Amino acid sequence: MVKPILLDQQLCFSIYQAHKVFNHFYAKALEPFHLTYSQYIVLLVLWEQGSTSVKALGQKVGLDSGTLTPLLKRLEKDDWVSRKRSKVDERRLEVSLTAKAQDMKEQVYAHVGSCVEAIGLSEDSYLQIKNDVESLQNRLNEVSEDAKVF
Repeated sequence: MVKPILLDQQLCFSIYQAHKVFNHFYAKALEPFHLTYSQYIVLLVLWEQGSTSVKALGQKVGLDSGTLTPLLKRLEKDDWVSRKRSKVDERRLEVSLTAKAQDMKEQVYAHVGSCVEAIGLSEDSYLQIKNDVESLQNRLNEVSEDAKVF
């Protein structure tokens, strides 16, 4: 008989719980800007890369168009982004930051950055945890591609 791994011993459960706490943490941190975490990561991509297509944006943040489209509509309604058809290829929908988003960039960065400091991790610890999580993600991607495991 296989010995079961109890709930409190499950790595997946620890990550799930941390994910829930992070969502709550970011919800509070982003509340003054009326942004959700998903909206925030979309803005991060646009602040880092500039205008991009909806398709490329979805690939970068890991959201499908069914999730991304309503999110972008809300950001557009709140004047954070604009969406326009490409002049080169009408099938391509381009997403760009508005003047408001450009003006608010430093304020959002400063606010969220100060919240991250509240976690109390050294820069080395922060980077180590981030690297460990990315390594785990890569391993999971490799395993999930190997159909023989399941």
